[in-house]
Amino acid sequence: MKTISKVWSSSARTSHKSSNYLNKFIACFLTIFMLSLSACKPDADEAISTQNNTSSSNARVAATPVNGVMMQGFYWDVPVTTPGIGTWWQNLGAKALELKNAGITAMWIPPAYKGSGAGDVGYGVYDRYDLGEFNQKGTIATRYGTLAQLQAAITSLHNNNIQVYEDMVMNHLVFADATEVVNTYQGSKTIYTKFDYVGRNNTYSAYKWNASLMTGAQQGPNNSWYQWNNWDFNPYNNNDAYDNLLGCEIKYNPETGSGAMETISWGNWITTKLGLDGYRLDATKHIYTPFINKWLDNVKGTKFAVSEAWMRNISDLNAYVTATGGRTSLFDVPLHYMFQDMSIGNGSYNMANFAFAGFTEANGPLSVSFVDNHDTDQTGGALFSPVINLKMLAYAYILTREKGYPCVFYRDYYEYGLGNQIKKLMELRKANAYGAGFEYTSANDADCYVYSRAGDATHAGMLVMLNDGSAAKTKTITTPFINATLTDKTGNTTGTVTTNASGVGTFSVNSRNYAVWVPGVAANTAPVLSISPAAGAVTSGTVVTLTGTDNSGIAPTIYYTTNGTTPTTASTSATGSKTFTITAGTTIKAFAVDNLGLASAVATYVYTIGTSTTTGVTFNVNYSGTTPGQEVYVVGSTAQLGAWNTANAIKLSGTAFPTWTKLVNLTSGTAVQYKYIRKNADGSNVLYEGGSNRTFTPTGASQTRNDTWQP
Repeated sequence: MKTISKVWSSSARTSHKSSNYLNKFIACFLTIFMLSLSACKPDADEAISTQNNTSSSNARVAATPVNGVMMQGFYWDVPVTTPGIGTWWQNLGAKALELKNAGITAMWIPPAYKGSGAGDVGYGVYDRYDLGEFNQKGTIATRYGTLAQLQAAITSLHNNNIQVYEDMVMNHLVFADATEVVNTYQGSKTIYTKFDYVGRNNTYSAYKWNASLMTGAQQGPNNSWYQWNNWDFNPYNNNDAYDNLLGCEIKYNPETGSGAMETISWGNWITTKLGLDGYRLDATKHIYTPFINKWLDNVKGTKFAVSEAWMRNISDLNAYVTATGGRTSLFDVPLHYMFQDMSIGNGSYNMANFAFAGFTEANGPLSVSFVDNHDTDQTGGALFSPVINLKMLAYAYILTREKGYPCVFYRDYYEYGLGNQIKKLMELRKANAYGAGFEYTSANDADCYVYSRAGDATHAGMLVMLNDGSAAKTKTITTPFINATLTDKTGNTTGTVTTNASGVGTFSVNSRNYAVWVPGVAANTAPVLSISPAAGAVTSGTVVTLTGTDNSGIAPTIYYTTNGTTPTTASTSATGSKTFTITAGTTIKAFAVDNLGLASAVATYVYTIGTSTTTGVTFNVNYSGTTPGQEVYVVGSTAQLGAWNTANAIKLSGTAFPTWTKLVNLTSGTAVQYKYIRKNADGSNVLYEGGSNRTFTPTGASQTRNDTWQP
């Protein structure tokens, strides 16, 4: 959690005697700042076991699934309605099976309680007991939906063996219901500090908050503070950790006080009400640590907990571990900033720095590693520090390590086009990331970092290579894998590597890419069909070629029909490719089967005979936002451009990157609407460019469209 601007206010009133109060309310309503939130034989001078660097004497964390992966299931300002699904709670529930199959084992959900209004993302806490059930602050539902929808989502997640961690915001309250006259250190002031919760009418709790339970409120001029009790603690870590953060600061010193005991009662209530499996504690460096310890002792039990103690120094995190007695895990903030430095360097960062890196290496059992989160991704936020370039190298790092509990950011998975690549890494983590971890300090250089997992009796292990350089890298490594044949299971690097009796092999990783070399034979995938020219209107006599390819390198068998019926293995077949001469309207349906019996889906290609002339249109678009495995396509309103079907979109060539180009024959004189899309090679994770549809009418023998991707 963090503040962009420290703003607090009360419920809406237009009769304030001071215009400062009205201005404060307006500012808060618009910008209420919700704070985020094995037989290994390595060379003696080369491979160093990371097991020798565990600092876990204080570890008291709850059991999490072996090789589990957490997902942060939200980001700042998620849509109130998800098209075709419903509320955000319904969206998360609908994705439970998909995420389970991908390898997600726990879901960190956003603050579920009532905030300042229908649009509040939850960090502007008004009523902790209102989970979208009562008409308060002008709404029954929270931004994410109703209580019933939340409970249904949790049931769906639990039914798919996904744990649920709630975001616990305990530091402050905002948008009080009424004022009190308070004798502050700044004099007698009328301040909004009374929370009556009339709309809830004492359901679940009759507890009411007032100024006596607080230390201060941010309602002075220019968002300054009025204070009437001592802050709970003095600032520390060079004033980076301090008490007065936002809104009405709850008094937690002593930790046995009324407000502290009420917050413990609420913690147990919401745990039971929602069936929680764990917690993410918000902004804990702004909360009295003895209270955090008491809350954890009285609420957490054997459940999981991770605290957002946003500290950039490992020594400060270790000190916090000591202060909390190992009761809670911590986010690896220092490692995130290393990833950001790599992103900013964009090829110039020293990748050797990743050996023994971060809090994850210093205290693996208590570390939650992450690449980005809602705060680091929020443009204009106080913690805005996105990992933009080379992000998949960061995910390859956290998802293959021996230590740490990795957290995947929802937006990376679903909205930034990285889902398939992250899913593959999670598959490899679950299948192969076992055994001792080894650093290869003498093999690392400024561009390339190498790490391995030795495997165990039932898991093969892996060798991981990360390269931020502009050229491919080759390294001769002494691995834990004796006389083994290894394949890069990510598919980023072709071929195999065979090690000798000492485990030595020469491994490669492509430029600005990553590789996960695993002993054994690469898993086969279903074959892929393609056809040229694209389906649509063609002239009589056009020769069409249908081609099947497979990652095994063996040509698949293509089964097809030309009369519109669905083909079977009894249909006419061809090996590798088949040509057709189109002299009349023809519907080709086909699928391909590889040597292991894996089959593609049935594809349909419809050709018509056209008499109109065509214009050769060259589409050029400038776009640099792809990652390895992604391509740019054009799709539009006519059959030649796929008729808005992204599966039939026209793939552009990236040989002149960042310019993508393709010549497409379009019917002259017929207006065309089109857009550019980005998607993975397998057709998943489709991302449309922004803006309105592009429109033009092809004329003449040729035309050129020079475009820039619309954000």
